[in-house]
This record gives sequence, C-alpha cells and structure tokens, in this order.
Amino acid sequence: MSKTKAWIHAFRLRTLPLALSNIFLGSLLAASDGKFSVKIFLLATLTTLFLQVLSNLANDLGDSISGADNENRIGPERAVQSGIISKKEMTRMVIVFVLLSLSAGLWLLWEALQLLNHTQALIMLGVGLLAIGAAINYTVGKNPYGYSGFGDLFVFLFFGLAGVLGTYFLHTGTLNLSLLLPAISVGFLSVGVLNLNNMRDIENDSKTGKKTLVVKIGALFAKKYHLFLIAGAMLAACAYIFIHWTSVFQLLFLISFPLLIRNMMVVSKNKIAQELDPELKKLALATLLFSLSFGFGLVL
Repeated sequence: MSKTKAWIHAFRLRTLPLALSNIFLGSLLAASDGKFSVKIFLLATLTTLFLQVLSNLANDLGDSISGADNENRIGPERAVQSGIISKKEMTRMVIVFVLLSLSAGLWLLWEALQLLNHTQALIMLGVGLLAIGAAINYTVGKNPYGYSGFGDLFVFLFFGLAGVLGTYFLHTGTLNLSLLLPAISVGFLSVGVLNLNNMRDIENDSKTGKKTLVVKIGALFAKKYHLFLIAGAMLAACAYIFIHWTSVFQLLFLISFPLLIRNMMVVSKNKIAQELDPELKKLALATLLFSLSFGFGLVL
C-alpha cells in the first residue's frame, strides 16, 4: 500500500456519512421552520468533516500507542499499526486537522453572528472547543475516555444533541424542547454504530485493557443495549411526528425503518464478532437515510 492510500485509509471515509447525519437533520429542521442559510450549512458540514477526520486520525494514533491495534484486531488494519505512517507523521496530521477544525469552526461562528449575541457565540465556541477535545481524547492522552466506557456518552452528546441542536441553533438563533426527540434519534443511531464497532472488537479490547462499555457489560447485554438504541431512535422520531403532525409527507422517514429493523435482527442473531464489521457501514448509511428522509419529510 502506498503512503497516499494509507492516508486515505486513515481518514476512514466510510465514517463520514454518519458524521454528516446530524448536520443534515439540524439544517433540514431549520428549513422546515423557514430558516436556512446556505453558508451556515456548508461551513457546518466542512467543520464536521474536519472533526470526524480528526477523530479518526487521533483514534488511529491512540490505539497504536496503547497497543489496542495489533495483529489480533478484527477490523481493518490501521495506518500507524501497519508501519506505513509513523507516529510522528500521524501526530503532525492530527495537529493539521485541529487547526482546520478550529479555522472552519471560527468561520462558521462569524457567519452566525448576525443571529447570535456575544454570549451565545461564546457558548457555541465552547461547544466547538469541547468537540475538538473530545475528538482527540477518545483514545489519546493519559486518561482517554474511550478506554473507560464513556465513548457512548460522548458520541450521543456530540453526534446527537450538540450536532442536531447546535446546527439548528446556528441557522435560527432559537431552540425548542421537542427538538430533543430527533436529536436523540440520531444520537442513539450513532451510538449504535459505535456499539457495533465495540462488539466486533470485544475480545481484543478486553485483552488490551480498552474497557469499552461492551467490555464492561458483556456481549449478551451489548446486544440488548443495541436493540434499545435502535428501537429508541425509531420511537423518538415517531413521537416528534405525532406532536408536530401536519402532513402525510412527514412519514417519509419510515423508509429507513426496514434497514434499521434488519440491523436489529442481524445483531440479535450474531454469533461471530467479525461478521458485524459490514454492519457498521450499513447502519451509518441507514442513519444518513433516516436523517435526510426525516428532514425532507418536514420540509415537504
């Protein structure tokens, strides 16, 4: 594998649809309320892409340093683990994407200032800085939270609540309580992808001291937890539509349910951890389909 291909592989492009789901949904929710800014949408998308790649690179680096990436790992081989990219080179690239994420985020806030007061802008800046910190500290640092079972919580917060509500707020300058429901849906589905990843790697993570939530609760409860996440996401979405019912077009998001139900069935019947790997991409794409169909159903 060439170094260029190794870098592209390290960016883990298959994770990007999941990262974009919360931005798309937050923007479409704003559009359904008659408030949408093309600049905000594009800059939020760019910032999120930079943050996701940053998280992927930091994860590659952190797992290599800790020893979680080794010959026993089931998932795709990582860039630093393969030896094609050195730890020093990866560290430099992590710094590059920190700067890119910060620059795009500041530009995003600058464009949003016409709707936000200074206090609100500072709060959003704080959320952005926390997102950068969370992207790095998942597996890097003295006490990476991904190694202590808190990865699920942070994914829910940043891929669900902060992602959807933050994007909506940047478009509109307002929030309402019921928006928590679609934000919870995307958050649960995003955690579901992480849970699949951790279920796949449970044996190796357990041996290397990476105490993910799956390692802590065991494979059987991890399956039940997964079913709760996917079912909870569907129920939260249905609850929002019930509260805000105006048109049959709002049921468009139901086209994603067969994919989500299929995922639940596959996970509940799974006996070989390695077979869960293809489900990560499928659930990520199903989450993107859910976000787009849910949002466009409201706009229509």
